[in-house]
Amino acid sequence: MDITLPLDQMTLAEKLRVMEDLWADLSRNEQQLESPPWHGQVLTDRDERVRSGQETFINWEAAKQQLRDRLK
Repeated sequence: MDITLPLDQMTLAEKLRVMEDLWADLSRNEQQLESPPWHGQVLTDRDERVRSGQETFINWEAAKQQLRDRLK
């Protein structure tokens, strides 16, 4: 099946809604979803950076505020 969306005519909200709908459909059968090997490597690398002190965590509210500040 070949599906073409008019992406150049869609608003950002419409595009996000399509992505959300696709993800909701895919995740209904999450046992069939297999992460590619590089996902595991990314998680391993991030864990190593946290353990070594190169990276730290911040709470979600602080992260959202940082993003909002960058977009001002």
